Amino acid sequence: MSEKKRVALVGSGNWGSAVARIIGKNVEQYDTFEKTVPMWVFEEMVDGRKLSEIINEEHVNTKYLPGIKLPENVIANPDIVETVKGADILVFVVPHQFVKRICDQIKDHVKPGAFGISLIKGVDISKGGLDLVSHLIEETLKMNVSVLMGANIAKDVAQDLFCEATIGCKDDEKGKILHQLFHTPFFNINVVKDTAGVEICGALKNIVAVAAGFCDGLEYGESTKAAVIRLGLVEMLAFSKLYYAGVEMATFMESCGVADLIATCYGGRNRKVAEALVKTGKPIEVLEAEMLNGQKLQGPLTAKEVYTILEKDGHTEDFRLFSSVYKVCYEGAPAQDILKMLSKL
Repeated sequence: MSEKKRVALVGSGNWGSAVARIIGKNVEQYDTFEKTVPMWVFEEMVDGRKLSEIINEEHVNTKYLPGIKLPENVIANPDIVETVKGADILVFVVPHQFVKRICDQIKDHVKPGAFGISLIKGVDISKGGLDLVSHLIEETLKMNVSVLMGANIAKDVAQDLFCEATIGCKDDEKGKILHQLFHTPFFNINVVKDTAGVEICGALKNIVAVAAGFCDGLEYGESTKAAVIRLGLVEMLAFSKLYYAGVEMATFMESCGVADLIATCYGGRNRKVAEALVKTGKPIEVLEAEMLNGQKLQGPLTAKEVYTILEKDGHTEDFRLFSSVYKVCYEGAPAQDILKMLSKL
């Protein structure tokens, strides 16, 4: 009988806590896994108490996923090295701007033969070129890393409302293990081999969601918003072809593609904060603090990273929506430029 696999979660925010609920239950259903799931928590004080203590005593992440019970076998740990020690599977669920620092902290403490799965939506330009977050983790930790993306609003998943997600995994055996780890009757998982396609969909859709939020803030109506979403999908496809030649177009028909794009443009935090930016004129950082309870937006930062690459390569005019989102968020351009961008087509 093969040795049971220890699963560790790196991250415990809104989405991380929703995923912890799934994993905590699923490891008890299969002999494949150890029953205890350590979860790294960035320690914070909440109403005078440590967040890790609240989670372990009350089994609720009162700051990031209030009102939702976590399985008692999910154990919060503020020590990232202790959390990952001995783990066979690492599940990464943190904002993408923190990935490099976290990987540097744990790279000497990862179990040989361990593999990972990234639920992180974003891209990496730390080396001057465009790279996927999963590749950054792979290079730093010297491990195989799959990805999970999909049309998933954390609150919906935590409440067992039916959702779908796509796992990108090149290895059939690891794909089967990850399917066991994540699939439930309410969280339907499909595994495909196009890891890059799954991940790039998850990153780029957040830029489109910001544009959709601008439309809502400007009260442009559903027809205009639909046009923005359609153009966003076109740019997602074009960007993938330009920078990731092996991406399969069928991947965009998975949950990680069109479905995630629609869900995010109507129900995600990027859309909500972008709408508030238009209506209040407040900077992104201020709105994050006021509206997201410590969570971070991925859309504006991804737009900035993508624009940096497009500008370097001379492609900004070929990606007018992506470029417009960057300019509104970082250069003070009026949100109405989204409409000008549409009318130029």
